[in-house]
Amino acid sequence: MSTAIQTEVEGGIGKRSLGQRLAGANTFWIALVLLALIAVFTVLAPNEFATLFTFQTLLIETSVLLVLSVGMTFVIITSGIDLSVGSVLIFAGMVCGKTMEWLSGGNASAAGWGVITAGLVAAVLAGTAWGLINGLLIAVAKIPPLIVTLGSMGAALGAAYLLNGGSDVRSVPTVLNRTLGYGTSFGGVPNLVLVAVVITLIGAWLLHTTRFGRYTYAVGSNAEAARRAGIAVTAHLLKVYLLTGFLAGVAGFLSLAYYASTTITAHTNDNLNAIAATVMGGTSLFGGVGSVLGTVIGVFIPAVLKKGFNITHVPDFWQMIAVGAVLVAAVWFDQRRRRARSSR
Repeated sequence: MSTAIQTEVEGGIGKRSLGQRLAGANTFWIALVLLALIAVFTVLAPNEFATLFTFQTLLIETSVLLVLSVGMTFVIITSGIDLSVGSVLIFAGMVCGKTMEWLSGGNASAAGWGVITAGLVAAVLAGTAWGLINGLLIAVAKIPPLIVTLGSMGAALGAAYLLNGGSDVRSVPTVLNRTLGYGTSFGGVPNLVLVAVVITLIGAWLLHTTRFGRYTYAVGSNAEAARRAGIAVTAHLLKVYLLTGFLAGVAGFLSLAYYASTTITAHTNDNLNAIAATVMGGTSLFGGVGSVLGTVIGVFIPAVLKKGFNITHVPDFWQMIAVGAVLVAAVWFDQRRRRARSSR
């Protein structure tokens, strides 16, 4: 049966022109929106927006969110959701900071790469642990993802506050901040951006070229059909939430390196920003559809809006209105596409 369906789908695609396929792709339209925004702000403020410094800053500011959003892409493609990634990022950063302080005798400012490596491992393990908790409750206990991750969102944030008495960790190795946080390579490319790009490329490879990625799409399209086809749906969902927790841990470490502090209040909305970026990039909330490229574009739309509005002196609240409008339009477009497919 699967071979017949595949043949039918391939045949349908083969009858459509390149233009028709592009017109039906969410990623194509959202890319046009991004290019249009860049063009508008370039015309409005050519000497301020269209500069190397502006684009470097834009890339740095989106790096941490991009890492979170890559993990969110996998989750939403499975028809799930993870509201906890922002809190897990904060918790992982706090664990990392406290670990480096403990290994340095209370002040990690002069710590070397051995202590930094231990902090990285601690952050990744902390994030992965929350991913494991979410995965077990969702995949094994069969509790809805919305409820599970809503609970873990509060629990992870509360645990982060408890670790340092409700305040931020500000003792971060200077070499980490200078090298990863603000360092550059290859003639001026920020190291933070390079790490985010590598993680994004690995995520794209995993989603689009491996069995793990194919199983992710299959589970999101129809979990019961995937189970009957021999896919271990429970185990796969557990792996997806583990991956998301792992990436939240990495993002926590990157944030600590950039800000030289855990900056708890700066990440409280990261979960919603990651979901919005992923959905704006064409990943369907109904599951089974999405791409890492679309997520990259979705991450940059609110970032470009914020940067452009700041440069052109437009109040920040207009950015929220604009992002909300684009988000609703992306979901509306996805629903229209699904209805068109079901009517064929």
